[in-house]
Amino acid sequence: MRLLTLVLLWLTLLAAPAAAQTARPGGEQRTERIAAELVPMTQWATPGSTVIVAVRQKIEPGWHTYWRNPGDSGGPTTIGWSLPAGLQAGAIVWPLPERQRLMTLMNFGYSDEVYLPVPIEVPASVAAGTVLPIRADVLFMVCSDEMCVPDEMTLALDLPVREGEAPLTARHGAIIERVLAQAPRPAGIEARITARDGVLTLSATGGPLADGPVGRAVFFPFEGGVIDHPADQPGATGPQGLTLTMQPGGRTRAAGLSGPVEGVLATDRGAWEIRAEPGEPLAGTTGGATLAADDGAASSTTSLTVLGLIQAGLLALLGGLILNLMPCVFPILAMKAASLAGSAHEPGEARRDGLMFLMGVLATFAVLAGALIALRAAGEAVGWGFQLQSPAVVAVLALLMLGVGLNLSGVFAMGAGLQSAGQGPLARLPGGAGAFFTGVLAVVVAAPCTAPFMAAALGAALVMPWPAALAVFLMLGLGLALPYVLVSLSPALLRRFPRPGPWMDRLKGLLAFPMYGAALWLVWVFSRQAGPIALACLFTAGLLVALGLWLWGQSQGARAAGGGGRISRVFAGLALLAAVSATVAAARLPLPEASGEASSAGPLASQPWSADAVQAALAEGRPVLVNFTADWCVTCKINEGAALSSGRVARAMTDANAAYLVGDWTRRDDAITRELERHGRSGVPLYLMYRPGRAEPEILPQLLTDGLLVQAITND
Repeated sequence: MRLLTLVLLWLTLLAAPAAAQTARPGGEQRTERIAAELVPMTQWATPGSTVIVAVRQKIEPGWHTYWRNPGDSGGPTTIGWSLPAGLQAGAIVWPLPERQRLMTLMNFGYSDEVYLPVPIEVPASVAAGTVLPIRADVLFMVCSDEMCVPDEMTLALDLPVREGEAPLTARHGAIIERVLAQAPRPAGIEARITARDGVLTLSATGGPLADGPVGRAVFFPFEGGVIDHPADQPGATGPQGLTLTMQPGGRTRAAGLSGPVEGVLATDRGAWEIRAEPGEPLAGTTGGATLAADDGAASSTTSLTVLGLIQAGLLALLGGLILNLMPCVFPILAMKAASLAGSAHEPGEARRDGLMFLMGVLATFAVLAGALIALRAAGEAVGWGFQLQSPAVVAVLALLMLGVGLNLSGVFAMGAGLQSAGQGPLARLPGGAGAFFTGVLAVVVAAPCTAPFMAAALGAALVMPWPAALAVFLMLGLGLALPYVLVSLSPALLRRFPRPGPWMDRLKGLLAFPMYGAALWLVWVFSRQAGPIALACLFTAGLLVALGLWLWGQSQGARAAGGGGRISRVFAGLALLAAVSATVAAARLPLPEASGEASSAGPLASQPWSADAVQAALAEGRPVLVNFTADWCVTCKINEGAALSSGRVARAMTDANAAYLVGDWTRRDDAITRELERHGRSGVPLYLMYRPGRAEPEILPQLLTDGLLVQAITND
């Protein structure tokens, strides 16, 4: 135990550089990857004017940050403002990004030094001679060629207020002024976009394009999934404009063009914001010279570093270790312990079982991670636990848990006759195959849980190139399997286990009930997703599975007694085939329409989450608590029962006149997925506390207490 404690402490210290910065705000803040500060364009603010304040980033060589659309990986810089009463911050004025090619990916971002200017309106009521304390909570996704690290900083600036025209600041004023002058803006360009024969054709004319031909052009869409970012964009000029040919992105391939496409058209003569309406190509945009190709290597980073990948991997390892303590993994923990007891005095078998269990865990994590990465690469908005958003998957898992429970109850045996049903560890599949299957089952039941450190690790993994992302997921699996593997490889620990005996049969029967509980819980989740008719089909399937497995057990008993048992096996097969048909019928039924009501998340009066609902409450001067949850998320339900149901929290919400919004991710919701990604998360739970005057929220811990919530609600 002392050794494990030291290992955990060492891992935590190594992972510490990836944590948010807690240094004193004011002046320049630094991490190993980036330095940042708030800098004004002018030396003071004038009452009734608009002052420009920029977030200056000085990025270390080999690292980069991102534009508003990060491209194929990464995440944009976000700013949460804390301003004096009456001041209003506008949107970031984004400079033109660089195309950063990384293997098969294309990202849009910045390297070296970049200024992100933001206009802030100063009301005329602000008195001259005062000082405006401007604070900003800034989240940077800082990436290298190998990995991404979210760096969070609190930046501060005290800006004086004076009458009269303010001169530029000596160090930064002229640079910010130039950034504003060169930033892409609308310029009267008319644009059309056409989807035909598997390609997108963008034509643009008018405005500055009418002043003469350009030699090079590239289009940066504001949203991901519209175009294939790494693909070449060949084009041609015409007497009145230009045309670009682009490959569609995953979202466009799946759903086509659903409306206008907005973005930046960058050329060698300037860059401008455009809005391309669906329609036929504009006349006068072809027939001239061919545009020069853009190789996408304007600022591709070449310095490789493994530090960030190591940090994310260690966070995932810690998360996997802690995942063993989460409630959804308890049944598997007990099964693993009993399995070890069965082979504890056969070191060779114990080592084999430990390594095969590890292989089962890693293989299942690799399959889940591969599916998740592939779906995201195709433009799908999915996150950790995505498989549980499918009623069909939930139904199959419920029946699987029922089957495991019946096996543990002795209804049937796996891989052996009835006489040997109690002899193998937990009557599971024999030998290494059984250990491998237990590892698969451990990952399956762990999916609804999210442990501390997992959120940051998986959120970073989903913005990495796929090899690094897969490595992080495998580290999570290693953490989950590590305690079992270490014990199985330690003869001294194995000798402490009691010898096999009748107690194992009693334990086996007892462990069936957590499996039945898991099956019932999954049935409840299925009912929330699919409705009552599909639930009736699933109940029928469950009854048929139980009947089929009981008949199969009877046939095993008949064979053990010297009989045939053939009729029982035939009827067992028919029952199981009918169960498959009922499950398919349940999965094929149309899903019920969403009710528009928030999911049950405690006694607090709640409304469904939307970005508009958040802004409406903030406009009324109300703080907002947002709970992103799902019925299949065990961690979410624990928090809702232990903290969000507290009377103290309800009173604090009432006293603060706070709004409570619930984002229900039980079924797939792309808007919620994008919001999770914006805050560096790959799944639920996520708890956000918005306060008036601050554009970005405080991210609360994944494990809540009522005291922590009350403090967050009442904190001014």
